[in-house]
Amino acid sequence: MRQFDAIILDLDGTLIEDGGGIRPRVLSELRRISSSGVHVMVATGRSEQSASPVIDELGILNPTVIYNGAAVWCPRKRCLIEERNLEKALLDRLLKYAEQNELLPVVMCAGSKRAFSPRTDAVGYALHDMKNIEIVSPSQMRIERPIRLSLFSDRHQDSKGFADEIRSVSSSDAYYTWFPLNLLPSHEDSTLQVVDVQPSCEGKKEALRFLQEHHKIPADRCVAIGDATNDSPMVVDAGLGVAMGNAMNELKQVADRTIGPNDTDAIADLVAELWPV
Repeated sequence: MRQFDAIILDLDGTLIEDGGGIRPRVLSELRRISSSGVHVMVATGRSEQSASPVIDELGILNPTVIYNGAAVWCPRKRCLIEERNLEKALLDRLLKYAEQNELLPVVMCAGSKRAFSPRTDAVGYALHDMKNIEIVSPSQMRIERPIRLSLFSDRHQDSKGFADEIRSVSSSDAYYTWFPLNLLPSHEDSTLQVVDVQPSCEGKKEALRFLQEHHKIPADRCVAIGDATNDSPMVVDAGLGVAMGNAMNELKQVADRTIGPNDTDAIADLVAELWPV
């Protein structure tokens, strides 16, 4: 009898190689266990537009937790099946703060991303790999049903301090994640810090809640794998929490075990160990 019935995977720095794409053996092993009845799920900070090419490559079209837990996207129907939204008062307060402090804000909702015109080329480069982003006026940033506000700063030295500042301004219930932009391979030379503000939720732990509610799979029968602090909620609460070898130290400290980095077959080796042929 198998010990685990589901595996939850982050994308960037975990399932995806630094050069992009999924390693062939990792892909093969995940498809193998999926066909045998193990539930394979992705939980990512990406939007549905950004996540969809990777899900299509994976070829396992299960609902995907996106926006760090603020929404769930169905890759079969190409629509959101769960969605939380930021309070309009909070969005307005933080957009005003962004204008006053020369931060670059990006507002996201289902199918749409909007940003101010960047002040500098360095700040503007933060947007270069965002799909279908529109540069709009400040008034057009106040969209209906906002799911996330991302704030980019070139004047903060660390993302945690930036997040603490945004928290003090927001004075509202929300879910915050933060990271240096150079954590992403496509921005390895960037000095920008990023804070994502999402509606109140349990972060990527929402993947565990979804599996329990819709598939009767309890958290202790799930494996969760990630590389960054925004993966901590699911890694800590899963039956087996796994950090990649390239993971942030904060995640390694709370994970049950650490495997090899994302540019190796470490995930394939783990899958073969936990669900042998």
